[in-house]
Amino acid sequence: MSPESGTGTMLYEISRIIQGGAAVCRHASTAAAARVEHEHLFPAALQPRDYAVPNPTWNPETKRLYEELSRDPSWRRLPSYEEFAGSRSSMSLEADGETRFFTRNLDQEGIGFEYCMFYNEAEKRTVFIFQPGPYLGGLAGYTHGGCIATIVDSTVGAGIVNGIGPAMTANLNLDYRSPIPLGSTVLIDSRVEKVDGQKVYTRCQVRSHDSAVLHSEATALYVMLKSGESEARL
Repeated sequence: MSPESGTGTMLYEISRIIQGGAAVCRHASTAAAARVEHEHLFPAALQPRDYAVPNPTWNPETKRLYEELSRDPSWRRLPSYEEFAGSRSSMSLEADGETRFFTRNLDQEGIGFEYCMFYNEAEKRTVFIFQPGPYLGGLAGYTHGGCIATIVDSTVGAGIVNGIGPAMTANLNLDYRSPIPLGSTVLIDSRVEKVDGQKVYTRCQVRSHDSAVLHSEATALYVMLKSGESEARL
């Protein structure tokens, strides 16, 4: 099977899930599971806000997709904070308390990167539900291409960090197929295709909430960081 046909199957599967396919409910609610994970990662005095949960600015499609994936036990919701440092097993506040994760750098809800993240361990696959706010504008009411590249990079990176380990982007090739209207909901679907030593090869597509429109597609190469290493080397 070619990478292209594999990606098509992958997107068909998620389209089936979020369009109302039968889903088995988790034994505990998504909110409760997120709270347990949240409390485990951070001491009580430093509990940060998790931004990867619904807020009043989310449109109906963003909320619906969040609820659909939350009900499927094969998907694990990933938390997201203003200040972030990730590995397979932990997330912690930055030491200086001032550095912000780029996609969480605005204090007001709904004006920038609104998204939530889900990870499928068995498939080494990551899905972001993304709703671009008005501060991400490009030409004529569409999302700026640089913002699309950012959220694609974040999707791919989150999947690698949570599934394999710390890594940095070495190469990202992105083809823009159709513009993304501001305020719309899209699915960013990424999968690890191959691991060769420290090199991780991935493929990603950005589609409309109903999978009818292909907005962008990308391939990326990441390089795993060795323990204590400050730079990725090919």
